[in-house]
Amino acid sequence: MRPLGDTFINLVKMVITPVIFLTVVLGIARTGDLKRVGRVGLKALIYFEIVTTFALAIGLIVMNVVRPGAGIDATRIPLADVTQYTTSAAKLSLVDFLAHIVPSSVIGAFAQGEILQVVFFSVLFGVAVASLGDVGQPVVRGLEYLEVIFFKIVAIVMRVAPIGAFGAMAFTVGNFGLGSLLTLGRLMLCVYLTMAVFIFVVLNLVARAFGFSLWKLLVYIRDEIMVVLGTASSEAVLPRLIDKLERYGCGRAVVGLVVPAGYSFNLDGTSIYLSMATLFIAQAYGVHLSLAQQLSVLAILMITSKGAAGVTGSGFIVLASTLSALRVVPIEGVALVLGVDRFMSEARAITNVIGNAVATVVIARSENAFIHPPAEKELTYG
Repeated sequence: MRPLGDTFINLVKMVITPVIFLTVVLGIARTGDLKRVGRVGLKALIYFEIVTTFALAIGLIVMNVVRPGAGIDATRIPLADVTQYTTSAAKLSLVDFLAHIVPSSVIGAFAQGEILQVVFFSVLFGVAVASLGDVGQPVVRGLEYLEVIFFKIVAIVMRVAPIGAFGAMAFTVGNFGLGSLLTLGRLMLCVYLTMAVFIFVVLNLVARAFGFSLWKLLVYIRDEIMVVLGTASSEAVLPRLIDKLERYGCGRAVVGLVVPAGYSFNLDGTSIYLSMATLFIAQAYGVHLSLAQQLSVLAILMITSKGAAGVTGSGFIVLASTLSALRVVPIEGVALVLGVDRFMSEARAITNVIGNAVATVVIARSENAFIHPPAEKELTYG
């Protein structure tokens, strides 16, 4: 079963960087107003930080109320090897992250699927084309033709999405089994319920404040949500999400900037999980964290949750670096939650995708770059 899921995700990753490049460049080039592009980017980053902080805080509050780790004997839980994550965490820093945004090779950034680096180059390319005026128009027209071709490729790839999702889900259940869920079941339940509260309360309030229906948006992107549920990968729907949010009524320049940036800076589901996992490990080891220490966790995660964006196993690298910085909770405690991480990754990925969809509509509406969403009969667009 595993090759079915892995092959599908590889098919999607194959087109992610070209789609991001074309969307960002054409969005900026067609806008022409470079001040507006900068304003959109700044608004998006401020929004990401505010909402991510809420997500982190909600995770901490739930863990203090429910305390699923209390009473658990950490020595009775089978530990997995976390050496790769603790080693990477030692190298993780904000300075390294910022330096990593600028690619040493444009071709390398595209080949390795480095989303942030591709976005950085795409913004520079788009600004350069827009500043050339009429001279840059032949390039814009050529890229428009390429964009049509790549989105057609995406449409072809998505036809096999049900098979890929089936293979990925079947492999997870068959490989890990359900036995590993029993010991850490309370943590899993808390994570799922907290993310549901975040989506249907916090994001719903945000949607209402900006005058659109969260439910209608969820109905519109339900196919993407189902693919993420099966593959546990938000990247599996990135190209499709860009296309559908444009069809939903969001301006191309907004979609091109907010969605790719959100995949690195607006990881609401990952933020909730990180704050909850940190406190779970502390509770399992009997370590009491004072209010000041928990606020320290919040502050550290606000920084480190951005530091490993796009890195394989980034969630555990961030978790390990946070425990290392806190110097109170044993860093080897990361191994406690590694065994059930695959079962919680679906919830994280779905929350991340929904959070980025909401963020895009919010920024589009704040910029008056939002056309009314499609009629009800068009909301079923697949």
